[in-house]
Amino acid sequence: MLRRPLPNLLFATLVLVLPLLGQQARAGELLAQTSTVPAHSSQTQPLARMLSTLAPEADRRVLRLAARAVSCAGRDADQLAIIDYSLPSTQPRLWVFDLVNRTLTFKELVAHGRGSGNAQAMAFSNVPDSWQSSLGLFRTLNSYQGSNGYSLRLEGLEPGVNDKAFERAIVIHGADYADEEFIAKTGRLGRSHGCPAVREDIASPLIDSIKDGQYLFVYYPDADWLNSSRFLHCDSPAPQLASQ
Repeated sequence: MLRRPLPNLLFATLVLVLPLLGQQARAGELLAQTSTVPAHSSQTQPLARMLSTLAPEADRRVLRLAARAVSCAGRDADQLAIIDYSLPSTQPRLWVFDLVNRTLTFKELVAHGRGSGNAQAMAFSNVPDSWQSSLGLFRTLNSYQGSNGYSLRLEGLEPGVNDKAFERAIVIHGADYADEEFIAKTGRLGRSHGCPAVREDIASPLIDSIKDGQYLFVYYPDADWLNSSRFLHCDSPAPQLASQ
């Protein structure tokens, strides 16, 4: 009996998905190594433990990476926001921590860019007009009233990864597509032009809590970024420090 050729659609799907699976496998190996790599400073491990205690449902490896990134940034912060884009948009994946009072102030849904995927974000970019979200460490800037209402400007700190965030107008803002009601209708959150949009009810207090020089850490298991980010490897020898 003659075998039928593999349907074109299935073949195209495999071509797209298999490289992503390979990248995520590499990323998983890198994540597994985070518990054995020396911390940048004596503050990293206590901060990671505190974050894990305050948000026990969050991935401890992601919290550890966020703590390391803040430590590598070399600046004190009163507030730290973390987004885990490895989770689907139907789950809370944004946490805001008050590092001074040692409290978790927000645990929220957050949208990703429509160019990054549907319910699950899988692609990220630093390119204008890509409508994709960006990864890495950001510093929060000022709040303002814009076309999306009360919003928060972001400065990307990682060259080639997120440093065009200001140019791309990647901001935190409220959106009517970023709540449970939208999920009930569509099976996922709505998507932005690359901005981490949150539900309108909490946009203002959340923005006020992290504006003016605080940190936002955005995670996804992208092997290239995990392996090259200077904020995750500031304790490593050259050549990884060559870009600093």
